[in-house]
This record gives sequence, C-alpha cells and structure tokens, in this order.
Amino acid sequence: MNKWNMLPAGILLLALSTSCEENTVEEPEIELQAVTVENLHAPGDLMDRSTGEITEVRPFRYFSLEDNQMVESREGDWDIGFKGTTLIVNSGSSGPGTAQASVVTGTFDEISTVPSAADFKSDGENGLAIPTGSGNGWYNYNPSSHIISPIPGRVLLIQTNEGNYAKMEILSYYQDNPPLAEVDPRTTPSPYFTFRYLIQPNGTITF
Repeated sequence: MNKWNMLPAGILLLALSTSCEENTVEEPEIELQAVTVENLHAPGDLMDRSTGEITEVRPFRYFSLEDNQMVESREGDWDIGFKGTTLIVNSGSSGPGTAQASVVTGTFDEISTVPSAADFKSDGENGLAIPTGSGNGWYNYNPSSHIISPIPGRVLLIQTNEGNYAKMEILSYYQDNPPLAEVDPRTTPSPYFTFRYLIQPNGTITF
C-alpha cells in the first residue's frame, strides 16, 4: 500500500504545504545604483568667430545607458549623443532607434518615479527632445563670464531603445568637474561631460 494513503488527511495536507514552502525561493530585491560617467569628451563644431561660419563639422559622441559605454557609430545601439552643448537621443532625425527624452524639474535623488506630466519626445525637424539654448534644456550660459553651467533642479528622463526608463543629471561641462568658481573658459578644457544616471532595467517607471 502507498504510504501516503495511510496518513490522516490533516497530516498529508501539512506535509504538502511544508514541501511547497521549502521549494519557494523569494527573489532578492535589487537596489538600483546610480552610475557616474566622467570626462566624456564631445567637442562641438569648429567655427570662425569673426564670420560665424562653421569650418569643421565634428561628429556626435554616442553613449549607451543600458551598457554604460560609448558606441562607435550612429547606426549602433546608443541612447544619447553629445556634441558641444547639444544633446540628442537615438530616434527621429538623430538616429535609427526609438529612444525618447523629457526634461523635468526636480532633484535627481527625489525623483523616484516617472512623473505623469513628463512629455517624452523623439528628435525631429522641428526640434530636439532635449531643447538647445541657454535656459531651455540642461544648461545656462553666462554672457559675462562665458561659463556654461548645468541648471539646478533640471533632470533628464530618457526612455532607452530597450524601453527602459533612466533619470540623468549633468554635473559638469568642464574637465574633471571643477568648482564653477575655478572655471576659466579660456583655459579650462571643455566640453568634458560629467553626468550621473540611474536606470530601471525591468521596464517599470519607478527608480
């Protein structure tokens, strides 16, 4: 006779329940960590300052937030591109991907979810997802000191080619992230981007 048939029903249920509990393994909760990228060199086009004419067109530098690395070509799997003060995303007029971006107000640490009011856009002929120009996107330009500085409380939200969300903060436009008081635009090397970002790899809108 099968030994399970000899056990009272209560004991049999307890045994099965215990067995199921022993086989249940809770997945550990992964704590998301921000990544800091330092000194990403992305020089802008060369210009004749006396005429305003562009004398050399330089390429964008492409970066994958998913892989935390540079990408060689425009046709690759990148999310955001840098050139001078201009930032592009891999979509629309800028690339073959599906990445989008939204510029929001708030501090990097306090933004714990993608706001419902975030307006994600692709790059297009009518404008970039991350607007260019002083005060419009991520930076301010001081016409007196000629210093470019990140706008306090301005965060970039990126939806990557993989469909995941990342929050990103530009920390510095100058090499080695010096204090602004020590920046001399005539001698301090730029543009060398230092930025930090945090990506949620499971497709949800929380960070």
